[in-house]
This record gives sequence, structure tokens and C-alpha cells, in this order.
Amino acid sequence: MKLVEMLEQPQTKAQRDRIVRYVSDQHRFDELMQVLIQGPYRITQRAAWPMSYCVEQQPQLLNPHYSAVSKLLASPSQPDAVKRNLLRALQFVKIPTRYQGRIADCCFAFMTGKEPIAVKAFAMTVLANLAKENQELKNEIIPIIESQLPYGSAGFISRAKRVLKQLR
Repeated sequence: MKLVEMLEQPQTKAQRDRIVRYVSDQHRFDELMQVLIQGPYRITQRAAWPMSYCVEQQPQLLNPHYSAVSKLLASPSQPDAVKRNLLRALQFVKIPTRYQGRIADCCFAFMTGKEPIAVKAFAMTVLANLAKENQELKNEIIPIIESQLPYGSAGFISRAKRVLKQLR
């Protein structure tokens, strides 16, 4: 079964796992990323979920795609599912220096904008990971997280407390 045909099937955890098993090498991951970038809209959303699990298992698969990922994150028309899963994937990798600024800018925009809680939570984790290398980011991240604590969901607050502890 071709990748697009797999993505056209109903979206379930079992189907996600089948896609992750199918995308076992760089060539197939590249194909998945191409589908994610080119669409159509529904297939793009469905490609994002297994993509993040592929990166969790094999972070090096994302290496040739940081430029595309940073462009997708910066695009205001991206569905929440795509932003959420791109950020989820980025928390498992060491982002190359040349893309850190652009990705950090996107994460700050997500943290301060009207994004869903999951997007904010993953953006917070990506920023915290970037702050391990760039200590100056801590001074920007901490006040943003603290300002959102009173309004956050239980999940957001839990992640925020862990991230704040990591940053301090």
C-alpha cells in the first residue's frame, strides 16, 4: 500500500503505528515529509501525526528537513494539528544552529498568541531545549510562562512547572 493510500485511511492509533512502521528509512520519511508539505489539506494533517512519532524513534530522519519545518511553522495558514506535531517532533531533536532563531521566533509567537494549549505546551518545551544552549533565552521564556500560569489548563500548568524547574 502506498503512503498516500495509508494516510487516506481513517486516522487511528493503529493506523498511525502502521505508517510509523512503514516509514522505517530516510527515503520513506522524505516521502512522508513531501506529502506533509504538499498536501492536500486533510492528508497534510494526517501525515503530521505519524511524522512526529517517526522523529521520536529516529531523530536523525529530520536532519534534511529543518528548512521545510521552519517554513511550515512560520506559515500562518498551517492547521493546528500540523503545528502541534511539528513542535512535538522538534522536542526530540537538537535543532541546528542556523534554524534555531527562526524556530524560536515561531515558538515565542505560539506561546504569546491564541494557540491551542498543546501547541503552547510543545512550543514551551522546544524553547526550553533551545535555552540549554542559549542561556539568554531563559530570561525571555520564564516571564512568558509565568504570565500564562494563571490561565493554563492542568496539563499546561504541569508542563510549565517542569519547564520552569529545568530553566532555573
